Amino acid sequence: MQFRVATFNLENLDDGRATRPPLTARLPTLRAQLQRLQADALCLQEVNAQELGHGKQRRLDALNQLLTNTMYQGFTRVWTKDKHNKGALNVHNLVILSRHPIGAYSQLWHDLVPPPVYRSLSRTHTDVMTSVRWDRPLLHAEIVIGGGPTLHIINVHLRAPRAAFIPGRKDSASRWNSVGGWAEGLFEAAMKHCGQALEVRLLVDRLFDADRDAMIAVCGDFNADTVETPIRMIRGDPEDIGNQDLSARTLVALESSLDDPTRYSVVHGPRRVMLDHILVSRSLALCCRKTTIDHVGLLDETEPAALSGRRPGSYHAPVLVEFDLPDISSGVSA
Repeated sequence: MQFRVATFNLENLDDGRATRPPLTARLPTLRAQLQRLQADALCLQEVNAQELGHGKQRRLDALNQLLTNTMYQGFTRVWTKDKHNKGALNVHNLVILSRHPIGAYSQLWHDLVPPPVYRSLSRTHTDVMTSVRWDRPLLHAEIVIGGGPTLHIINVHLRAPRAAFIPGRKDSASRWNSVGGWAEGLFEAAMKHCGQALEVRLLVDRLFDADRDAMIAVCGDFNADTVETPIRMIRGDPEDIGNQDLSARTLVALESSLDDPTRYSVVHGPRRVMLDHILVSRSLALCCRKTTIDHVGLLDETEPAALSGRRPGSYHAPVLVEFDLPDISSGVSA
């Protein structure tokens, strides 16, 4: 049975009055990208929510507009919620869309890893312990594929390696007043980045505890390449761990099969980097037929704001993987 999984960071999908470019200008480009994917399961990042009145729950109206008259309009959908588990988050929601039914689903936000605590070095009151919380949760869904296997999809958006805010250490949104303050902000950002990765890894281990052959795909914007610490934590390569007996719990980065010139999802000036990934369990990697990165419409992160405000694409390229999943009824792969 052919099954296609894709991930796409939509880059602050919103329809507010101040949004540039406006949503109406972005819709044709983004819809074309989504339609080309023809995904059976689609993970989206940076889906902003809209408030329909004071005190009302936020809804994903911008996403609804994007999906109108596409193959995904009728797909089953789950998304992240605020800390009170009511409406969607204000910004940067995670969404999973599925052609097949979604059984159990949940979001994890310090459910497996408590917020790290440390004594601040540069704040005014250095005797105060600082609690470092992740910016957003991760989203887990179990997709029920007919009479065949259950596919575990984990949608992630890990913290970008940009310095976190430190009170009293910034003169403006972009100007720090001390190198030490900036360095501590970068330290906090690294804790968030790696802390989220640890929570993902512990969830993956729980799934393997329940089923050693679990079919798992961790998809999304990792804000890291495969050689960087957060992805190494999630993958669990036996060479890092030094224990081949744990190799069945390794996750495989499927883009590794691509040639170097095409293996990138973000353009940063002269650099081409791979920040968006689909990492899968070995049972699922054996079913992989093809990995594709759609670079059409990809914007350059370093371009001036005045230019990017007129261009309708995203700073991230969608990543697509095609699988031949086992047909349980016949005992063979389709």
